[in-house]
Amino acid sequence: MAVIWRLEAASEGDFEPLLAIRIEVMREHLERVFRYKPSRARRIFREHFDEPGLRRIMIGDELAGCVGFRIGEAEIKIDSFYLARRFHNGGLGTSILKVLLAEADALGLPVELDVLLGSPADRFYERHGFVKQSQDGIEANFRRAVPVRSH
Repeated sequence: MAVIWRLEAASEGDFEPLLAIRIEVMREHLERVFRYKPSRARRIFREHFDEPGLRRIMIGDELAGCVGFRIGEAEIKIDSFYLARRFHNGGLGTSILKVLLAEADALGLPVELDVLLGSPADRFYERHGFVKQSQDGIEANFRRAVPVRSH
């Protein structure tokens, strides 16, 4: 059975619960690359949280995660896409991403995002048309072009 979810604007009261979800999901991956520190996790998430475009993911009255959908002039940047672990591998992330990509396509903008190296997220995004553009020692940058419409 498909989960019924919705996106809403995040509010300040969502910061601590969403930070907890981010840490739950990312800690082991960040520890693997020696980048996990509670103060750093809080500071980086605070920076992303305060940017316009962060949406909370709700299932009924439950806060299930968040996603940053930052609309720029030349592209849309997705960041902070976190789902609580209990919602992993059930198709929810795919459903949400498809809605975001349809919104990007309607705006006629490509989508960019960064993925921590070694994360299973890279395969997830590649399945949805993202192509790796570059990488450094920590992250890879992916881009999905605006689909060409056939007439």
